Amino acid sequence: MNQSDIANYCIEQLKEAGAHKSQCAVTFSEKKELNVETGEMSLFRTTFDTNVGMSVIVDQKSGSVAINKTDKDSINEAVRKVMDMAQSSQPDDANDISPSQPKQSFSKGDEKPDMEKMYLRLDEFMGYVKKTHPTINMEAAIVDFSHSTSVFQNSNGVEFTTKEGMYGFSNMFTAKEGKDTSSFNGMGISALNLNTPFIESGSAKRLLKQSTEQVRTKPVSEKFTGEIVVTPDCLSDFLGFITGDISDGKIISKTSIYKEKLNKQITDSRFTLHARPVSDEITDGYFITDDGYVAENNTIIDNGVLKTHLLSLYGANKTGGKRAVNGGGAFVVDAGEKPKDEIIRNIKKGILLERFSGGRPSADGEFSGVAKNSYYIENGELKYPISETMISGNIQEMFSNIGEISSDRIDFGYCIFPWISFKGVTVS
Repeated sequence: MNQSDIANYCIEQLKEAGAHKSQCAVTFSEKKELNVETGEMSLFRTTFDTNVGMSVIVDQKSGSVAINKTDKDSINEAVRKVMDMAQSSQPDDANDISPSQPKQSFSKGDEKPDMEKMYLRLDEFMGYVKKTHPTINMEAAIVDFSHSTSVFQNSNGVEFTTKEGMYGFSNMFTAKEGKDTSSFNGMGISALNLNTPFIESGSAKRLLKQSTEQVRTKPVSEKFTGEIVVTPDCLSDFLGFITGDISDGKIISKTSIYKEKLNKQITDSRFTLHARPVSDEITDGYFITDDGYVAENNTIIDNGVLKTHLLSLYGANKTGGKRAVNGGGAFVVDAGEKPKDEIIRNIKKGILLERFSGGRPSADGEFSGVAKNSYYIENGELKYPISETMISGNIQEMFSNIGEISSDRIDFGYCIFPWISFKGVTVS
């Protein structure tokens, strides 16, 4: 059976078993991966993955199951299991599936990888690192190509087919001089092709250079309240609080600080955030939402004003709110007016925050954690890389106290972020 036949068989069997509503997603994927470990080409492998996910609603009670086999016996057993799960769950009037929509197919990227170029780009990257930064110890560098085909069907007649080919590159490294070693750092990007050298992708060149500077660090001499410049690599650590707080869990439980903030100011008026899963601007987005709709682009925060909660179909039914046209992710933050170097030059005392390690923020946005791979700023200059230093503040207040947003941004393929400076953060 092909994927469409498998999904259709699942829906038919679920209907016969007594499911009032059901949906099924079948995905076949193949990944080719080339690895560098401890500085040397070490592994080439191909992996295959099959996933069949089924969800049912019976008397407003729901159940879900996932399997990695597609033979009829395995599917029939999964049908029995998911029906039992639904029968034993609690009824919830918010449970539903997406309504009938036109049958559609979507595709992006290549079906087959350029294996020679994968090798050449990785070898080129390693050659640059060895020549330009001999103190770098490349713990791991991976280039891969993933191709997936998936079919989504539900009992309302929805059928979507998606084909996607995507390259990925990631690395992790330290620098070492004598007995001194920098903290680990690394990055990852997604791309539809390999036209751009890896060293020119994402933040690779900047992070490698910084790592060589960070083998010797100094502590910050005193506790102070100042300004931090959050890099594109680190921005999601703070942005995730807002996007998580406007999603199903927090809105349904009524614990979100933004639950009554639709069409109201929640950040500095210069801050605009989009989710663009089907934009040409975002390489690694998605076409179909988890709740079975064709994804659309939207603006989440427009000049500081919250325009939407990120509610799924279930979340919308549960709260009476409006279902979001996508599930978030594929985030793009609008650029500001000043280059990042000028922003740093205007800071009297602060931190360039390259990496952050901290626990989950409190319900009201209070956070604390360690600044890693970061720099002390004084009178507009990066004075020195700092040893592990605590920073603390409130994320809700941070986004209302933005100093500047940079005109330059980093495109990681799955998001596009600028540098943002925030005032009133405690450094100790």
